[in-house]
Amino acid sequence: MQSVTILQNSEFSSAYLRRLLQRQRAHARGMTLVEILIVLAIIATIAGGAAAYALPKFKESQIKAAVMSCRTVRGAVHTWQAANNESTCPTVAQLIQDKQLDSANAATDPWGQEFILICTDDEVFVGSVGPDKKKGTKDDIQVPAAAKTGATP
Repeated sequence: MQSVTILQNSEFSSAYLRRLLQRQRAHARGMTLVEILIVLAIIATIAGGAAAYALPKFKESQIKAAVMSCRTVRGAVHTWQAANNESTCPTVAQLIQDKQLDSANAATDPWGQEFILICTDDEVFVGSVGPDKKKGTKDDIQVPAAAKTGATP
C-alpha cells in the first residue's frame, strides 16, 4: 500500500514540476505587443509632460540670453568708441574685426538675427527683434530699456 502512495506522490510532484517549468518558460519568453505598447504610451506621456514644462523655460532662457548679449554688445560699443575716440556707432562686424566681440558668441541674437545698434550723443542702445523676428512688436528687446529712454531701435 505504501508503494502505491509513494508512486502517486512522485507522479504528482513530477506533473507539478512540469507545469511549474512550463509557466516559468512562458514568462521567460518575453513581453507581448500589448505590454510594449503600454510602456511606450507611458513613456510618451512622461515626455509630453516634460516638454510642456521645458518649452516655456527654454523661451525664457532665450530672452535672458538676448538681454545679456545686448549688454555685452553695448559694453563693446562703449569700449570701441573710447579706443577709437569716436561717437559714431560701429557695426557688429566692426566690433568683431577690432576684437571687441567674440565672433562665436555675439554676432547674432538667440533667434539668429543681427543686433540693432543706435548711438546718440550720450547713449548707446542695443536691441533685438525678439522671438517673433519682427521689428516694432512688444517682444522686442532693448538695452537700456525703452521705458527709461524713449528711444527705439
